[in-house]
Amino acid sequence: MKNLHPVAPTLAPVVLSPKARNATGLHLIGDLYGCLCDSRLMHDADYLEQFCKARVAAADLTSVGSLFHSFGEGGGVTGVVVLAESHLSIHTWPESGYVTLDVYVCNYSTDNRPKAQKLFDDIQAAFNPADPHLHRVERA
Repeated sequence: MKNLHPVAPTLAPVVLSPKARNATGLHLIGDLYGCLCDSRLMHDADYLEQFCKARVAAADLTSVGSLFHSFGEGGGVTGVVVLAESHLSIHTWPESGYVTLDVYVCNYSTDNRPKAQKLFDDIQAAFNPADPHLHRVERA
């Protein structure tokens, strides 16, 4: 009797050695408390988007797109700039003076760590947090 049920081929997992993985990355994460800054950074999606894109260019990273959303009168902003090297994301809570900031870059063809640090530092400085909680994660 013939088997009428097709059988899917079994694929063996591909295991790469650590040397084969050359796209390491750096993920900078900030929880910025007590921000005392230009209120447009906290409330105005268009202003924050242009500010972030200018900081990306100043850090010599490559923006390939962006999307920023305002939560209306008195509300915060959430946004992302997609980078050829990875991404920048930012979320504001003006009612609490709180901002979350993430900068992640890959290092596929060059070491982008200094560029990521510049971008992160420039944006953090603009928000002027009284109590920054910062994390640096080396991605492998």
